[in-house]
Amino acid sequence: QVKLVESGGGSVQTGGSLTLSCEASASASKSYMAWFRQVPSKEREGVAAITLRGETTHYIDSVKGRFTISRDNVKNTLYLQMNNLKPEDTAMYFCAASGYWPFLRYDYWGQGTQVTVSS
Repeated sequence: QVKLVESGGGSVQTGGSLTLSCEASASASKSYMAWFRQVPSKEREGVAAITLRGETTHYIDSVKGRFTISRDNVKNTLYLQMNNLKPEDTAMYFCAASGYWPFLRYDYWGQGTQVTVSS
């Protein structure tokens, strides 16, 4: 059974940092993986994606230079290092696996972890 479990969310002030982790079952980790985020009343948006071996990454413009996606395929874990956080980064963050590059039709999702950035 495919399972994704996020952790690492929390509350920080503007300019702070957080690292999100997503522990995946082995089958889920053998695919593209991505981080998405969602705020109430808005659609979920892709934030960052990474290929199977991590050789290629993709970011939305608003997080380029601040966020870094990475993966450890030995530990079956996906990461999102978030630096210089802004209030507009406040959202529920989800990891996803097995989709089309970079943010299309992902099959598996975690339950989400909340990130709150205060000014």
